[in-house]
Amino acid sequence: MADRLRAGVIGLGSMGMGMASSLIRGGFDTLGCDINASALEKLTAEGGRPVANPAEMGRQVDIVFLVVVNAAQMRQVLLGDDGLASTLAPGSIVVGCATAAPDDVIALAAELNEKGIDYLDIPISGGAVKSAAGELTLMASGPSEVFERAQPALDAIAATIFRLGEAPGQGSQVKLVNQLLAGVHIAAAAEAMAYGIKSGCDPQTLYEVITKSAGNSWMFENRVPHIIAGDYTPRSAVDIFVKDLGLVHDTARAGRFPLPMTAQALTMFSQASSMGFGREDDAGVVRIFPGIDLPTRAAND
Repeated sequence: MADRLRAGVIGLGSMGMGMASSLIRGGFDTLGCDINASALEKLTAEGGRPVANPAEMGRQVDIVFLVVVNAAQMRQVLLGDDGLASTLAPGSIVVGCATAAPDDVIALAAELNEKGIDYLDIPISGGAVKSAAGELTLMASGPSEVFERAQPALDAIAATIFRLGEAPGQGSQVKLVNQLLAGVHIAAAAEAMAYGIKSGCDPQTLYEVITKSAGNSWMFENRVPHIIAGDYTPRSAVDIFVKDLGLVHDTARAGRFPLPMTAQALTMFSQASSMGFGREDDAGVVRIFPGIDLPTRAAND
């Protein structure tokens, strides 16, 4: 590989765009691919280079970050029509950032290894703000030798990198634990606020008290202001947690392991989605509760 890795990002949503911007600031020749034309325009404005499809990107990069929704999308990007794997040179590095079942990641890594392509299992956390600042948390597993080659690019996007083992799959498993907690905490925060408001508490005062008390959590502190403002512009959508908590639940069920709190939180997010709030901010799960006086500004206001 060249001394300076040529980097690609597939999936230029809020997380992927932030990662691409961080790579550009880090001095990397950065390519991007997305079906959203406006995202490609933004990438160009920041100094990146758009490409038409993953295969075109594969001819020009050493390391590619897949910032897509799930394992199925990663597989399509890599092995489908105009897929990355058809053009990536042997020794290239694919970094899978999607929330996925460990078994799916292990299988995908094995298929790529047969083609001489290296895979790092690195789900991400931190949200759009930390992504844009290059301060993500990486939950990473994969061979040490591959990490050494990828390290400069990883350092450009992350403040914290947890090395979780030599084999793919462990990074994804830790991410599922994180998503379990995140989803349950958001659901609990929404339920607590709905209960308090229904009981006559002033929402802003309630927020100020809880954030200075033992009942606080990062998700309560971060999401409850969205509820108070009635601002459901999606930073992370309700349907993301329908997907992620569903994945957590399915992987646990396959091992006959009970997750009662996950199951309840999944039901709450699924109910919100069925009510038409799936593409709104995940704090909108509070809207499943009847009879509470909350602002209801639309997500696109």
